[in-house]
Amino acid sequence: MDQELDNTVKVLLHKAGESNTFIREEVDKALKAMVNNVTPARALCSLINGGQSHLHSAVRRCTAQHLSDIVERMGPERILSGTKVVADRVFPAIARFAQDSSQQTRYYGRKMLFSMMTHPDFDKTLEKYVPTKDLPYIKESVSNLREKGLGEMPLDTPSAKGRRSHTGSVGHSRSSSTSRDALNITDRETTEVREVTRKAAPRNSLESEEYVKDIIGLLNGKDFRDRINGIKQLLSDTENNQGFVVANIVKIFDAFKSRLHDSNSKVNQVALETMHKMIPLLKDNLSPVINMLIPAMVDNNLNSKNPGIYAAATNVIQALCQHLDNYLLLQPFCTKAQFLNGKAKQDMTEKLADLVTELYPRRPYAVEQKVLAVLWHLLGNMTNSGSLPGAGGNIRTATAKLSKALFAQMGPSLLTHAASQPPHVKKSLEEFLEIAT
Repeated sequence: MDQELDNTVKVLLHKAGESNTFIREEVDKALKAMVNNVTPARALCSLINGGQSHLHSAVRRCTAQHLSDIVERMGPERILSGTKVVADRVFPAIARFAQDSSQQTRYYGRKMLFSMMTHPDFDKTLEKYVPTKDLPYIKESVSNLREKGLGEMPLDTPSAKGRRSHTGSVGHSRSSSTSRDALNITDRETTEVREVTRKAAPRNSLESEEYVKDIIGLLNGKDFRDRINGIKQLLSDTENNQGFVVANIVKIFDAFKSRLHDSNSKVNQVALETMHKMIPLLKDNLSPVINMLIPAMVDNNLNSKNPGIYAAATNVIQALCQHLDNYLLLQPFCTKAQFLNGKAKQDMTEKLADLVTELYPRRPYAVEQKVLAVLWHLLGNMTNSGSLPGAGGNIRTATAKLSKALFAQMGPSLLTHAASQPPHVKKSLEEFLEIAT
């Protein structure tokens, strides 16, 4: 059976995308039987080969579900301490599933991480096998799992596949040539966004659900022009029908966040520039989605070599600091300052210093609890040249700014806290503070 497994699994997974419930149930039974009756490593490879990159979200969801069953059956010890072949295949697949457009597929991706994260070799294995571009998101997911647990299986958003024929209702009625012109990211962008045809506000829950499906369909579109039009429609709705956006903010921004680091640089930049315009409109209404938006905004964009994308990301972070309660930003900024690399780490550390100045007078305990951990991390790992092992770039200037910001608020009590740290940490802090005096 092992020799024929790849073809069999591929055919079964393809059928998982059928609309017929009976067929889907029979496919599920067959795949469960396969998982239970062939060697786990062989079943794992066949599932990944057949469904990891499938275009149909139902197929990817089915693949992730059965892959999760195999991971649970094998246990973390066999995966993390076993053959390289298994880890080399399973961790890139988990990273993709954990970032999928389907909420349920992401759940199964997180479930696999959750089942292995207590193993002593887990963090080392992540670093080794998860692709570099995905690693910050996966680390963020693991951090959230450790803090909040796995949670319940979400109700998935219905597939938006095939909705391109309906997109006129959400503003895709303009010609393709006009759409191409819109890709020139110039001063015309603001005007063109407002030219998107507006649909009347939904009158009932059913109409509202269809409206959400349509805009999510655009935001997740295969054609980059559809995705750009979805972004424009979201801005138009935020300006003219804000109550609808706020009422559906989790569903809509769950789709929008992927555009903030879209593989198409034009879509990426349009999304960031649009986010900059929406922040002053939505303000603290963004609180339910801020923790998933910040990684999408900063992880790749603040290290981007594209000057337009970098500038747009910087403007977005500044707008967040200006228009949101900074307490909402404290934990995600601390996480980013601690775990990012390169220029992004420097920028987020400096922004964290700005938060300290604004936030400490009204939230002193929270600032001390969260920000001091970041400061000790920076001081404890910094080399004499000002770099951090594996992080890239010089972090000395940003660390000095954070040290001075904390000392300006805490005074000598900062040195009291530092006394409980290793001697080289306290010494480095004193050196930075002497520079400040």
